[in-house]
Amino acid sequence: MSEPTSRKSAAGQPESWQPYPPPAAADGSSPDREQPAPAAAPQLPSENRLHLFDAYGVELEYMLAQRATLNVFPAVDRLIESECGSIQSEIEVKDLSWSNELALHVVELKTTVPAPSLSGLADRFQRHVRRIDGHLAGLEACLLPSAMHPWMHPDREMKLWPHEHSEIYDAFNRVFDCRGHGWANLQSVHLNLPFCGDEEFGRLHAAIRLVLPLLPAIAAASPVMDGNITGRLDNRLEVYRTNSRRVPEVCGKVIPERAFTQAEYDRMIFQPLYAAIAPLDPDGVLQDEFLNARGAIARFGRGSIEIRVIDIQECPAADLAVLQLCVAVLKALVDERLSSTAAQQAVEVEPLHTILLDTIRDGDQAVISDTGFLQLFGYTAETSCRAGRLWQYLAGVVAPETDAVTDGALDVILEQGPLARRLLTAIAGNVSPQNLKSVYSELARCLVEGRMFVPGDRP
Repeated sequence: MSEPTSRKSAAGQPESWQPYPPPAAADGSSPDREQPAPAAAPQLPSENRLHLFDAYGVELEYMLAQRATLNVFPAVDRLIESECGSIQSEIEVKDLSWSNELALHVVELKTTVPAPSLSGLADRFQRHVRRIDGHLAGLEACLLPSAMHPWMHPDREMKLWPHEHSEIYDAFNRVFDCRGHGWANLQSVHLNLPFCGDEEFGRLHAAIRLVLPLLPAIAAASPVMDGNITGRLDNRLEVYRTNSRRVPEVCGKVIPERAFTQAEYDRMIFQPLYAAIAPLDPDGVLQDEFLNARGAIARFGRGSIEIRVIDIQECPAADLAVLQLCVAVLKALVDERLSSTAAQQAVEVEPLHTILLDTIRDGDQAVISDTGFLQLFGYTAETSCRAGRLWQYLAGVVAPETDAVTDGALDVILEQGPLARRLLTAIAGNVSPQNLKSVYSELARCLVEGRMFVPGDRP
């Protein structure tokens, strides 16, 4: 999570993502308390609702930086105003939407309506990146990719979005103090996947739980924090998993619990979460689905699951390449081509959490020695393997549907490692302000030009 998802519409989740009714109470009656997924309008016929992999909602978050210094530039309101003439929290710009986030220096680009395919989205996002760059040039600013600003001081530089929906952000700030890296300094990619009913939810949630701990191995993009190399490739996820420690139920262990129906999810996740936050949130501002900050969150009111553990990459081609590979693996799991749904659902949180901690630290070089976990992906060649090797194997097995833009990007990631590893190669241990600025300036150019960051390969 880069920020709490507010009550405004989420990427790719308009009214066409139809909800289904909330679970009944244990005695079969309607629950007295408002459920996190209340029954809304009468149900549309099932043939008019989105099912598994029918469509995709994609969100990309970027930080604004001063063009000359690359210091944080909290001016997303001015960016939006330059596009539409007024300060708004969300605007539709042709085929995508732009919106604010909790921090005033973070802008989100997202699919306005669910996209029937991930193919072609990289080009669409790239066009908007260039459009935004044109606006920012007049402000002497730029977009800076990667999942964390490498030298931001959030205690001094954090500014909350002060406009629409600010009451939600203010409530988070009162409870959690959003001046830390875990709230103020993290940019991610969110992938929204639809489901229809408990059976589809259970299959999709089981598959997502297995993939979550592997994603940093191809998506880690935050090796530098506070101007230093920390020894972790994914510092964003490290601060993400601890940013709500005052109320641990908010994030849990990032890997969601073994909940495979809406009733189970409500009992195991939502109700303990709402009970834990209630003493700190007497007005009930935060007691909604958006409070849940696990690495994948169920949005029953919209009939989708949102994956939130993917770091933002150097350009949209890289982001979409990661998503295309992720979706291909999820499809293979959901269709039981790699292992049975029953076996997937049997996996507890703790072994997945252990793998996640390893990939947060070591990315593609993390060693996975859980033979049972590897077998769920059909990997039987060895009793252990590095996470990057497992992704290479999976890419060969599931044949992701890449396009002309993303195919080369995926090759770079699988062959040279995630962006975090390539950044470390370019930094080469020299964390002087001058060197960090040089490396991250090149990263900013990669974003505008839509090309991969390859150390020593500057045009």
